[in-house]
Amino acid sequence: MTIPQQPPTDKQPAALLNRRILLGVSGSIAAYKAAPLVRLLVQAGAEVQVILTEAAAAFVTPLTLGTLSKKPVLTGFLRDAASGQWHNHVELGLWAEAYVIAPASANTLGQLANGLCPNLLSAVYLSARCPVFLAPAMDLDMYAHPAVQQNIARLRSFGNHVFDSPSGALASGLSGPGRMLEPEQIVTELITFFVG
Repeated sequence: MTIPQQPPTDKQPAALLNRRILLGVSGSIAAYKAAPLVRLLVQAGAEVQVILTEAAAAFVTPLTLGTLSKKPVLTGFLRDAASGQWHNHVELGLWAEAYVIAPASANTLGQLANGLCPNLLSAVYLSARCPVFLAPAMDLDMYAHPAVQQNIARLRSFGNHVFDSPSGALASGLSGPGRMLEPEQIVTELITFFVG
């Protein structure tokens, strides 16, 4: 059953109304922020399809994200192994008007920067023709590592929008850069992009 989108209110800019947003969620403690991000995008009138990596499913469940997005969450290439039905990464990449990967773990950034596609999230990235927005999330020493910074620079050189990671308290107990940009800020960035 499809639930009709609500028109935007005065507090909801129309920039995201009926926009097709892919949300890729990779394995990071910050994956819990995917739930409020989905909720905010849906409240803004966007159609949201979530792709969840196996590692991310240890932090947030498909049930949670599927309930909020009102769509089944995609967790792998196969829809039904017995029948051979699969989730077509090319179709998903063509469907989306924006691909947001939040959180983008160090592992995921490395895969995307080097053209590796061991999972549906990264395969869709390589097939996507839409703008891609990445919200890194990891501990501060990982974020500062030259390999990660090189991957971020490379992804930006490909034309991707990689958000700066704000400083703050991290799950490790340390404090510094490495936090995922807050869901409200990601939505604001998307609105700004679509308003032009």
